[in-house]
Amino acid sequence: MGLPAEKIAGVVEELKALLGDRVSTAAAVREHHGHDESYHHAALPDAVCFAHATEEVAEIVKICARHGAPIIPYGVGTSLEGHVIPADGGVTIDMSQMNEVLEVNAEDLDCTVQAGVTRKALNEYLRDTGLFFPIDPGADASIGGMTATRASGTNAVRYGTMRENVLALTVVMADGRIIKTNRRARKSAAGYDLTRLMVGSEGTLGIITEITLRLFGIPEAMSSAVVSFPDLEAAVNTVITTIQAGVPIARIELLDEVQMDAVNRYSGYDYPVQPTLFLEFHGSETGVKEQAETVGAICEDFGGADFQWTTRPEDRNRLWQARHDAAYAAKSLKKNASIWATDVCVPISRLAECILETKKDIVENELTAPIVGHVGDGNFHLAFVFEEGDEEGFRRAEQVNDRMVMRALAMGGTCTGEHGVGTGKMKFLVAEHGDAVAVMREIKKALDPQNIMNPGKIF
Repeated sequence: MGLPAEKIAGVVEELKALLGDRVSTAAAVREHHGHDESYHHAALPDAVCFAHATEEVAEIVKICARHGAPIIPYGVGTSLEGHVIPADGGVTIDMSQMNEVLEVNAEDLDCTVQAGVTRKALNEYLRDTGLFFPIDPGADASIGGMTATRASGTNAVRYGTMRENVLALTVVMADGRIIKTNRRARKSAAGYDLTRLMVGSEGTLGIITEITLRLFGIPEAMSSAVVSFPDLEAAVNTVITTIQAGVPIARIELLDEVQMDAVNRYSGYDYPVQPTLFLEFHGSETGVKEQAETVGAICEDFGGADFQWTTRPEDRNRLWQARHDAAYAAKSLKKNASIWATDVCVPISRLAECILETKKDIVENELTAPIVGHVGDGNFHLAFVFEEGDEEGFRRAEQVNDRMVMRALAMGGTCTGEHGVGTGKMKFLVAEHGDAVAVMREIKKALDPQNIMNPGKIF
């Protein structure tokens, strides 16, 4: 249950004294901050604060802590497991106006940004430096949100996830203290690794306000390709062989035939309606050519055909935009449709088995659920597509999702490779981590004894 109305009124009064008109209780503003991109039911915050600096966030937290008001950090609302939904009301802190790039250290290949900077805005800022930030979850998410959910995406097979690319954080704790988790050095053996503790904590331990990130040099050459396969198993085995061969491929994305049909309709392509890989290679001119030739030969061994290669930036951008629009394309498969996106990740040697068994389960349950995946690291996604009011279909989808997760766990995998826990994957956490969940709860209780930091998420 949320706070009583009179207590909320007191919180709002103090917040307005601090921030003035950057505190809103307007219905439209609260409604905007009451949902994300997931299927989870919306819930409204009692108030929304628009912060401009770490110190303001700290003062907001102190006010909320005095009253025991829940605090929900909000970036741009692209999360997929209900992370930003204020189930018990409270105060949403919108970080989108904390959007400054604070420092770029080109010689050290790092930068520091405020949490509201989006990944596209950061790369636009970096464009003339010859550097870029590679983590690309598809949506133009905020760096703070990406850090809080331990995001990854299409480039993770080469560049890693947010876990590997965050060097240091500034975090406001549940009592309003401001801490810095690390310095800019590339490694440290000094004390507990608080940076890694906060990366992926989903706003439940503190509010991330500034992030220091690794950067990379823009590759000399890039080449992309699309190749179709006779069946899903051939496409997945191509991925496994490519990774096991040690090819430093930048992106290797799988789309099944259902997703390719959706992509063709939505993005205006005429690709074969077959399981398909989207590939990208980064490096020197010679290196990219060698990588492409090696992977091309592997594709041919597994029946890959209809190669479409491109090195022109505009063509590559259009190709990857089509991949990033996969969810919207899936949604367009039915009228008045909504989607439920979910994911798992398994060791790559079990990837084909997991995907094929999941595909069989989808077909047997007569569901529309395109499969896409960042399969170079064993991560794949489903997007269940429902017509409005299809409660029976949703029930069957829940069962398919549960079986997919338990299948992944039995194979040594995880219930979520990149979407995070939020509220949607909570029920699988004990099955995955066992007694370690009790340790996680103890950490949560020690750092947030009032349980005001994004309550109801993860646990």
